[in-house]
Amino acid sequence: MVKATEKRIYLTRHAQAEHNVADDYAIHDAPLTALGREQAAKLHADTKDNIQQTADLLVTSGLRRTMQTAIIGYPELRKRLEAAGKPVVVLPQLQECNDLPCDTGSNREILEGDPEFAGLDLSTLEPGWNSKKGFYACDPASLQARARWVRRWLRERPEKDIVVVSHGDCLRYITDGRNSLKPWANTEVRVYTFKAEDDDEASVELVDEVVKEGKNEPTSTTMEGTA
Repeated sequence: MVKATEKRIYLTRHAQAEHNVADDYAIHDAPLTALGREQAAKLHADTKDNIQQTADLLVTSGLRRTMQTAIIGYPELRKRLEAAGKPVVVLPQLQECNDLPCDTGSNREILEGDPEFAGLDLSTLEPGWNSKKGFYACDPASLQARARWVRRWLRERPEKDIVVVSHGDCLRYITDGRNSLKPWANTEVRVYTFKAEDDDEASVELVDEVVKEGKNEPTSTTMEGTA
């Protein structure tokens, strides 16, 4: 079993999505822009000879922009892991924090009908995953609980090096325990590990910054903002 303090969690923010361009939060489950796809391709170029050769697991939020970033940005990692019987993990707990349309995921059957997501196991996106209620509610206490759940899940995984693709606000809750408003650039990758082996919060600490290429961190216009 890998020690928690020896793990390396490669937290990645998605590439530029349509709602980032003009702060148009009414776009449902906003997909990547053409520039976002270029940013994701640059992420691939920056990581294909390092992270993608060594990581043991690829995990992504179930929103379009994060899955697209994982597909375009980490294709060699995906191919290598799938060949070893370890498909991409689509984790609804990594979805963005807000209940705005741009941060609300699509129903599973809609995503399963999109050829871009062919081959992904979307069975984790059970009915209600995109309800923004209950476990997925958007109040600070619920978001802190969900971030804690994610940290504990990552800590309990047997893999040592895990790549995670998520959203700006969600990443802030995971790393800072709140929406600290600290900027995360599009396709930025930071490496974290756990501060201790068994603390209740499963707190993480920064180890290194691997990729810091993209831009367009939006200015928050709501209590939690959107990213």
